[in-house]
Amino acid sequence: MITQEKLCGIDEAGRGPIAGDLVMAGCILNTHIDGLNDSKKLSEKKRELLFEIIIQHSQYHIVKFSPQDIDKLGISTCLKRGLQEIMKSLACGSYLFDGNTAFGVQGLSTMVKADGKVAEVSAASILAKVTHDRDIILQAKNYPEYEFEKHKGYGTARHVELIKQYGYCKIHRRSYKLKALEATLFDYVLNS
Repeated sequence: MITQEKLCGIDEAGRGPIAGDLVMAGCILNTHIDGLNDSKKLSEKKRELLFEIIIQHSQYHIVKFSPQDIDKLGISTCLKRGLQEIMKSLACGSYLFDGNTAFGVQGLSTMVKADGKVAEVSAASILAKVTHDRDIILQAKNYPEYEFEKHKGYGTARHVELIKQYGYCKIHRRSYKLKALEATLFDYVLNS
């Protein structure tokens, strides 16, 4: 009988938003789970159901970086540190990260769209996405004027409009520059 080497799948959620944490997850499945896929291709309800199944049937580790961490260290350094922490926390034969770069981390393979092709990476994708979305929905209660529950921190036109109206709050990433906001701030300085 051939024993398959255990694989730790790794993915992140929250790289692109202008607010909220970057969340990274590593996952080693203990059993087959039906219905796994790229978290973005699943409904919120399906992700929530699978999240509970995954945490019961896997070894996993979740890492979060705050907007302040991202502003201070940069997104690439946060991703590198997250990968290193996951690999240190989950002993495994091999590690696969969704994407095309390992951020200089040794002993890590990468694959574009692995979150839709490899069960362990799909599971990590779901863990990261659900954790990210739950966290930002909690933050929406602290900052209701920004409507985080609707856009999840992404730089939508409505979110930019709300930043223009209220300014930044504690969970915004100040290092993420938005042309729409820069123009507004430039006009403000010129006209004041």
